[in-house]
Amino acid sequence: MKKTVQRILLSLMVSSMLLTACNNRTNEENTSSEENLSILQSSKQGVTADESNNGDSQDSTLDNEGSDAMEDIRIKLTFNNEEVIVNMDDNPTSKDFLSFLPLTLTFEDYARTEKISYPSDKLSTEEAPSGIDPAVGDFTYYAPWGNLAIYYKDFDYSNGLIKLGEIESGIEKLENLNGDFTVIIEKMD
Repeated sequence: MKKTVQRILLSLMVSSMLLTACNNRTNEENTSSEENLSILQSSKQGVTADESNNGDSQDSTLDNEGSDAMEDIRIKLTFNNEEVIVNMDDNPTSKDFLSFLPLTLTFEDYARTEKISYPSDKLSTEEAPSGIDPAVGDFTYYAPWGNLAIYYKDFDYSNGLIKLGEIESGIEKLENLNGDFTVIIEKMD
């Protein structure tokens, strides 16, 4: 009996130490993520002011022909004889995603909030914010799981979520889809 009590006490002490260590690590990561977000927001505000003063952005990314800025790039999602058009954001993760197009992926519903799919390759998370607060129509990449997510309902702030673009038309076509469905994703001319 005494050995059993000692084992239980020892297990409780070890568990307590592990939980304390995990909690400290999580707090450090949260503090670091908040600092990074603050730095990114500050630098974004500076870039926005500079761009509005100069009229043209010097950081605009050009496509292979050198004629279209990244903000003008749109993609088309085709499924069940329907089309959804997405305006792509100008960030390294979006650029990496565009490099894999055209793609054919299978999407499924997740939590009655978003449609998700798992591309075979992970995308770059270079210069990505610590997370975003997704809205209806956001076309995103969830880095921790390596999946694409298209939000047809608003959701809370999510760490590791990176916005790739925003749906310009056709979001209503996604909400009522049941089960898995195949989507062809391609750049528009």
